[in-house]
Amino acid sequence: MSALVIIPARFASSRFPGKSLEPLRGAKGDPKTLIQRTWEAAASASGVDRIVVATDDVRIRDEVHAFGGEAVMTSPDCRNGTERCAQALEKLGRWPEIIVNVQGDAPLTPPWFVEDLASAMRELPGFKVATPVIRCDGAALAEFRKDRSNRKVGGTTAVFDARGKALYFSKEIVPWTQDQHSASDTTEVFHHVGVYAYTPDALRWYFEQPPGRLELIEGLEQLRFLENGKDIQCVEVEAKGRSFWEVNIPDDIERVEERLAATGIE
Repeated sequence: MSALVIIPARFASSRFPGKSLEPLRGAKGDPKTLIQRTWEAAASASGVDRIVVATDDVRIRDEVHAFGGEAVMTSPDCRNGTERCAQALEKLGRWPEIIVNVQGDAPLTPPWFVEDLASAMRELPGFKVATPVIRCDGAALAEFRKDRSNRKVGGTTAVFDARGKALYFSKEIVPWTQDQHSASDTTEVFHHVGVYAYTPDALRWYFEQPPGRLELIEGLEQLRFLENGKDIQCVEVEAKGRSFWEVNIPDDIERVEERLAATGIE
């Protein structure tokens, strides 16, 4: 099955405007923009036929072209990354069997997250939408709690049933737990990784639906599927010693740079 990676990126992010062009320093101290680092993360995955950045801003398009990537312009009226992926797919004209949405603010996305997600879609063709989740250790859960106590919106958590079917996603910590954990302990909280895989039909359906109530309250695009009775399969992925974090707010730059250095990503 052919796989296309689309990286949606807009300039006017509500929590961090212009973050796609924000420089992040790697292990050797050299800066690269957030969008370039996310592109390089996606390019490291095997089994991907093509990578395209979908944007509504010529500054991001020009930056992508400058480092040798491919970009397609989409409407500024797209309300989220999934809508932007759907519109980009229409413009590209060639329909792959799987579309993988790697969020433009996720430069720490390990290649096996994309590979495992695409493999799940290939092995279980009944899936229309899938997304990876990673079990939090005590250190990751502590960071979630620190953000909440400081009234910051950080990562997203996911809950799912025994077969992996998503029940809910939230920017709060769900399920709620008062248990205390050491840094290396495993917990019952799962971090939702901002990567999605869809069939073309699922993307077309999504684009035709209005935003849902919970989607608007939480600010989480994937809830449009759940609110309309559409299943999302959660695929548990392994950290393999890597620490995952997205650039949601300016404070995340330092966190991500620390992780780039620790991982040896130049």
